[in-house]
Amino acid sequence: MTSARRATPLALASGTEDGIAAFAALGIIILPLAEVVLRRFFNTGIPGAAPFTAHFTLLVGLLGAAIAAREGKLLALATGTMMPEGRPRHLAAIFAAFVGALITTILALGGVRLLQVHREAAKEIALGIPVWAADMAFPIAFGLIAVRLVWKSSPTAIGRVLAGSGIAVGAWISTHPELLLDQSGWPWIIALVGAAILGMPIYALIGGAAVILFLVQGDSPANAIIGSYDQLTSADLPAIPLFTLAGFLLAEGQASERLLRLFRAFFGWAPGGTAVVTAILCAFFTLLTGGSGVTILALGGLLMPALLADGYSERFSLGLLTAAGSLGLLFPPSLPLILYGIVAEVPIGDLFIGGFLPGCLMLGALAALGVREGLVRGSLRRPFTVQEAIAATWHAKWELMLPVVIVGSLLGGATTVQSAALAALFTLVVQKFIQRDLAGFADLRRAMSHSIGLVGGILIILAVAVGFTTYLIDAQVPARLAEWTEANVHSKWVFLLGLNAFLIVVGGLMDIFSSIIVVVPLVVPIARHFQIDPIHLGVIFIANSELGYLTPPVGENLFVASYRFNKPLLELVRAMLPMYLILLIGVLMITYIPWLTTGLLQLFQ
Repeated sequence: MTSARRATPLALASGTEDGIAAFAALGIIILPLAEVVLRRFFNTGIPGAAPFTAHFTLLVGLLGAAIAAREGKLLALATGTMMPEGRPRHLAAIFAAFVGALITTILALGGVRLLQVHREAAKEIALGIPVWAADMAFPIAFGLIAVRLVWKSSPTAIGRVLAGSGIAVGAWISTHPELLLDQSGWPWIIALVGAAILGMPIYALIGGAAVILFLVQGDSPANAIIGSYDQLTSADLPAIPLFTLAGFLLAEGQASERLLRLFRAFFGWAPGGTAVVTAILCAFFTLLTGGSGVTILALGGLLMPALLADGYSERFSLGLLTAAGSLGLLFPPSLPLILYGIVAEVPIGDLFIGGFLPGCLMLGALAALGVREGLVRGSLRRPFTVQEAIAATWHAKWELMLPVVIVGSLLGGATTVQSAALAALFTLVVQKFIQRDLAGFADLRRAMSHSIGLVGGILIILAVAVGFTTYLIDAQVPARLAEWTEANVHSKWVFLLGLNAFLIVVGGLMDIFSSIIVVVPLVVPIARHFQIDPIHLGVIFIANSELGYLTPPVGENLFVASYRFNKPLLELVRAMLPMYLILLIGVLMITYIPWLTTGLLQLFQ
C-alpha cells in the first residue's frame, strides 16, 4: 500500500506532463485546419491562430524532450552502446549524467533569464496572453531533464548522488560565470566530447559547447538558450510533430499488414516480389516517422517471417531489412527534408520535388538487388489475380488515401503546416474511428507519447544548436572554412567527393537530425562558393545520411537491427554489405548527376 502511495505522485506528474503535451499536439492539428475552413467558407479566422500554433509546437518540443528523458530515449551518439556491461558502463553512465546534468542546469537557468527578458519586454502571443507564460516551459523542461538524467544514471543511491552533484556544479557556474573568463575552453570541450561518447545526450554536447564558448569569452551562459525561442516558434516547424504523429498512428495499428497484402498482390508475381515489397513498405514508414530505427522495430516482426517463408535466406533478409530501414527519407513529406529546409532556409516544397527522383533511384537500387536474389534463390512467387488485387486495394484504401491527401492539399495551395495537420487528422480519424486499430484511449495515448518523445528529442537539439551556431557565426568559423576550402580545393567535384565521405562518417556517428542542425550551417557557405544548387545540396546531404545509418562501426541501423533480431553486429555488417555497396553507387549518382534533383524542379518552374 505504501509503495502504491509513493508511486501516485510520480504517476500523476507523468500523466499531467503527457496531458499537456497531448493537448498542445491537438492544438497544432486543430488550429491550422480551423483557420483554413473559417477563411474559405466564412471569410473570417481565428485571432492568433498562427502564433498559438507556433507556441504549441514549442510546448510539444520541450515537454516532449522531458518525456523522452523520462523514457530514456533522448538522442545520443551510438558509441555509448559500445561500453562493456558491468562496472565500466556503470561508471561511464554516472560521468555522462554528471556532465549532462551540469549543462542542462545551466540551460534551465538560462531559460529563467529568457523568461525575464520577455516579461520585461511585455511581449504577447495573442489575445493578451504573454509570451513569458510559454517561456516557463524552458526552465521546467530542462529542470525535469536534469533530474531524470541523474535518476537514470545509476540504480544505487551513491551513483545518483555523484551524478546529481552536476546539478549543483551547474547552478554554481551559472551564478559565477567569471570562473571561466579568459580560461582555455579545450579541457571542457574534451570533457563534453568524452561524456557524449559515453552516452550523454547530443543536445548536452551541442548546448554545452555553446555554454563553454560563451563563458570563456566573458558572455552570459544564458546566450546559449536566448535564441531558442525564435527557433522553436518558426513558421514551418509544426509540420515536424504533425507528420511524425501521422507516422506513429499508422505504425501503432494494422496498417503495415494491409499494405503488405496490397504490395504482395501487385508485385508478388515478380521475381523477388517480397523483397521489393519489403523495400517499398519500409520506405513508406520511414518517410513518415523520420527515424529508420522505428521502421525496423515496427516492421521487423512482420517482414522477417514473410521473407523467410518465401524462400529468402536469413542473411539476405537481415541485410535487406537493415538497409531498407533507412530508405524513404528523400520522399515527401520526409521530416529530415523539412528540418533541412528550416535550417538551410530553402523552400521545403522544392526539396520535396527535388528528392523524389533520387529517392526512387535509391529504392529502385535496393529493389533490383531483391529481384536478383529472387531469381538466384527461386523464391516463392504468387500468381497475380485481379480479385486479390481489388480486394487488397479496397482493404488498404484509407492508407492509400494518405499520400493523396498530402500531395493534393499542397497542390491546392495549403502550406506545409496545414497539409501536415490534415494528414495527422486524417490518420487519427482513420485509425481510431474507421479501421478501429486504436481500440482504446491507451493505444492512442501510447502513439501520441511515442511521437511526442521523438519530436522532443529532435527539437531540443534544434533549440540548443541556436546558441552554438550563433557563436560559430560570431567567430566567423563558416567564413574561415569557406576561405580555406577556396584556397585548397579548386574542383567542385573534388569538394563533393570529400563532402560525401565526411557526411557518411558523420551519419555513422550521429542521428540525421543532429547532423542537419550542426553541419548544415557549416557546409552551405562552402557549397555556395562552388555554385552548387541549394536543393541539390540538401538532397546530397540526406542521401549520404541514409548511408550513414548503415556505416560501421556505429551506424544506428546496425544496433537497432542487432537488438530487434538478436544477431551479432558483425553478422549484420556482413549481411548488409551488398546493400551498402549498391546504395553507395546510388549516392554517387545523386551527387554527380545534378539533373536527378533539378530535373523535376525545372519542369515545374
